[in-house]
Amino acid sequence: MIKTPQIGTQAPAFSAQVIGGEYTTATRISLADLKGQIVVLYFYPKDDTPGCTTQACALRDDWAEISAKAKVIGISIDSIKSHEKFIKKHSLPFSLLSDEEHHIAESYGVWVEKNMYGKSYMGMERSSFVIGKDGKIKGVLSKVKPHDC
Repeated sequence: MIKTPQIGTQAPAFSAQVIGGEYTTATRISLADLKGQIVVLYFYPKDDTPGCTTQACALRDDWAEISAKAKVIGISIDSIKSHEKFIKKHSLPFSLLSDEEHHIAESYGVWVEKNMYGKSYMGMERSSFVIGKDGKIKGVLSKVKPHDC
């Protein structure tokens, strides 16, 4: 099992399709493309579910303040098509990245075993990472609850 990156370590590299925010069409981006910016990667389980919608809409509602401080990118295993619908339905002003094979989630240690109704399955842990302009982890928020956003 891959451990969660720690503060002060280099953020795990990635390259994937993103949509929303400044990306009006699906575009492949990498962590290297974001160097020189403060970036918040927030991992969430699934588009348009109650908790994930609460979290996304809280970010949307505080967007003026948040966007002045950092570039925000949400990451789930949903497809770009699903992300487009989620963005449109809730007027989300930020980008959503598609990690359908959960490689990025694994590299950040947030693809974990979960339990629901006595059944175990693998899924995304709701966590956020603040990445500094130098590409290093500056903050980690693990096991975030939607109402804490």
